[in-house]
Amino acid sequence: MTSRFRLAFLVFCLIFFSFFLSLSKGSTSISLYQLLFDSRGDFNTILWKLRLPRTLTAFVSGGLLALAGALMQLLLQNPLADPYVLGISGGAALFTLLMMLFGFSEYGLMGGAWAGSLLTIVIILLLARKHRWQTHTLLLSGIAMACGFSACISFILLMSPNASLHSMLFWLSGDLNDARFPWFSLIILIIGFVICLMLAPGLNILGRGEKEAQALGLATRKYRITLYLLSSLFTAQAVMLAGCIGFVGLIIPHLTRLLVGYDHRIMLPVSLFLGGSILTIADTFARSLFAPQQLPVGMMMAIIGVPIFIWLLQK
Repeated sequence: MTSRFRLAFLVFCLIFFSFFLSLSKGSTSISLYQLLFDSRGDFNTILWKLRLPRTLTAFVSGGLLALAGALMQLLLQNPLADPYVLGISGGAALFTLLMMLFGFSEYGLMGGAWAGSLLTIVIILLLARKHRWQTHTLLLSGIAMACGFSACISFILLMSPNASLHSMLFWLSGDLNDARFPWFSLIILIIGFVICLMLAPGLNILGRGEKEAQALGLATRKYRITLYLLSSLFTAQAVMLAGCIGFVGLIIPHLTRLLVGYDHRIMLPVSLFLGGSILTIADTFARSLFAPQQLPVGMMMAIIGVPIFIWLLQK
C-alpha cells in the first residue's frame, strides 16, 4: 500500500466517522441500522430536515476556514495568520449584526455578511495599493480594520435590546442551529478549491520566499492578490454560514503540514477534509454533550483547538 493511498484511506475514514457521529448523536440517538434502513417519519424528519443540513454546513464551513487559513499563512508568511487576521470576518460579522438588529430575514443577513466582507476587501486593497500590496501592508491594514470592527461590534452589543442580545452573542460564538443545505457555499468551495489546485505548483514556489519566487519568474504580485481574494471569499462565506469560529484556520494548516509536508497539491485537499471533519465533530459535541441544551460550536472548537495548538507548538 503506497503512502498516498494510505493517506487517502485515513482521510476517508475520518470523513465517514465525522458524518456518522454527527448524524447519529444528539438529543435523540440514531443507530447505523436506523440511519440506513429505518424509513419512519420521525427519523426521516430528524435526519433530512435537521441533522444532514447541519452536518453538511459544519463540514463546508470547516473546509472553507481551513483553506482560508492555509492560503493566509502562505500569503503573509506568518505561522500565526488565520482567516480573521485581515479583518474580513470582522466586517462580515459587523454588518450581519446590524442586519440582525434591524430585524432582517435570512437573505438580509446573507447580504449583510457579503457587503461587510466585500467592503473590507476594497478598503484594505486601497490602503495597501500605495505599497503595491506588500505582505506587511496587507497585514497591518487588516489588523487595524479588525480592531476597528471589534470596537464597533462591542458598541452594538452594548446598545442592543436584551431580547436580541442572546442570539447575537450566540451567533458571534458560532451558531449552526438554523443550518440549511449549503448548496451555494458548496459550489463556492468546489470552484475555489479547483482554482487552488491549479495554483498549487506556483504556491510551492511562493512558499520558498518572495524574493526566490521572483527570481524563478513567478508573478508574485498577481499570486498575492489572488490568494488574498480567495482567502477573503472563503472566510466571508464561512462567517455567513456559521458565525465567527476560531482555531480551524489556525491549527488545521499546521497539523496538515506536520502530517503530509509542504506540497500544496497534497496539503490543500487534506486541509479541506481535515478542517471539515474536525468542525463537524466539534459541532456534534456542542449539541450532544449537554442535550437538549446546545453550546456555541465556536466555544467547543476553542476547547478542542487549544490543546491541539499547544501540542503542535511542542512538536
